[in-house]
Amino acid sequence: MNQSSFNNKYLPYVLLLPTFVVLVIFLFYPAIVTFLLAFYKVNPYTSASKFAGLYNFRKLFSSSGYLHSFLLSLWFSILVVVLGLVVSLALAVLLDQNLKGSKIYRTLLIWPYALSPAIAGALFNFLFNPANGIVCYFSKRYTWMTEGSWAFFVVVLAATWKNLGYNIVFYLTALRNVPSDSLEAASIDGAGAWKRFFKITLAYISPTTFFLLVMNTTYAYFSSFGLIDVLTEGGPADSTNILIYELYRDFFVNSRIGFAAAESLVMFVLVVIITVFQFRTTGRSVHYQ
Repeated sequence: MNQSSFNNKYLPYVLLLPTFVVLVIFLFYPAIVTFLLAFYKVNPYTSASKFAGLYNFRKLFSSSGYLHSFLLSLWFSILVVVLGLVVSLALAVLLDQNLKGSKIYRTLLIWPYALSPAIAGALFNFLFNPANGIVCYFSKRYTWMTEGSWAFFVVVLAATWKNLGYNIVFYLTALRNVPSDSLEAASIDGAGAWKRFFKITLAYISPTTFFLLVMNTTYAYFSSFGLIDVLTEGGPADSTNILIYELYRDFFVNSRIGFAAAESLVMFVLVVIITVFQFRTTGRSVHYQ
């Protein structure tokens, strides 16, 4: 393997400096300030702050509205992750076949990932709008966006659809790396198509599935704000008010800065806990070649 070398030992650090500066200014510094604000009461008009210890956290977990958002987010992330991975894998398996026009199908299915969450939300709003939505017209149901359970279903559907392209790209790559000789050997031994898929293919693509499990969990918690803001604005009656939207409301609408900072810290810790849990449980079932 060829190795590159720098004649000047300081040159690598100079080349990395712009990236490091950008990370410090736009990522590390705001994150540290936000986490510190979680322990302060902040006046929204004068920005004066006073150390309050765990006051914001005690208020959070004694609030029925926040606990509702907490459980709703958990349920939302489970549905988006499970539905997204199952549907993506099924579509990737179909696209991996040598079907006529498969390149067109691949492009059409990957395309949603190129859209911003706000545009995806606008598309689903157009489909399910009670006044002129196409789905409402054909289903003869006009309460998709006005009944809490149905609105939650539409948000889950939109979030899953938005991320399908990302999952499909990874699954297609993983499926093409499954050794054909292993499948042929299993076929000669009498294993059927389903048995070959569950016993061999799933084992070979398990690292990709585990990676997507972590990425989809992060997406469900942090990247669905635009979708919900355009589609439901957290309603009706807070039925789609997941944690990221509750945080937005507390910071930008209610000006509860310390409270919102505590919420962001709780979300961060929650996702870290879920990811570590996934590594400790699902990660043990992953087989690397």
